[in-house]
Amino acid sequence: MAQVELLHKEFMENALFRMDESLRMIKICLDKLPGKAIWKKPNESSNSIGNLIVHLCGNITQYAIASLAHLEDKRNRDLEFEMTAGYSKAELFQMLEETVVRAKAVIKESTLEELLEKRSVQGFEFSGIGNIIHVVEHFSYHTGQIAFWTKMLNDTGLGFYDGVDLNAKNKG
Repeated sequence: MAQVELLHKEFMENALFRMDESLRMIKICLDKLPGKAIWKKPNESSNSIGNLIVHLCGNITQYAIASLAHLEDKRNRDLEFEMTAGYSKAELFQMLEETVVRAKAVIKESTLEELLEKRSVQGFEFSGIGNIIHVVEHFSYHTGQIAFWTKMLNDTGLGFYDGVDLNAKNKG
């Protein structure tokens, strides 16, 4: 049983770390952009950074907060993409940060039994583990889109890992 507890702890720590990394990267992007760029779309088939952040809040709330905490799902997904304004970049980041903090608290409190419990979310059947994996990968996916769009708008690097030797070789 001790190994199961260690696995549970390790899974949680890594999922929460990845969520913090995405939040950190989005903050760097927002800090590099003027406010008017937040709701700009590359084209009509794409989303603005504002849309992506509102969408992340909806998705994280649905999959991590509502589902894992057994709360009512009140998400209006279509509205996330219909918005063309309404929040400043500071308000968007605050909304995202508060959503992530709340989701992390729910994830941290999830028992092994809750992680194994199957539930229906957005028409899919996932365990709590499946929901957390979805939240982490979905957050990361849209973080990459925000980073790409920020690079396109600014024609500059983002410095996500300034001061880290990314050429370091693996050890043991």
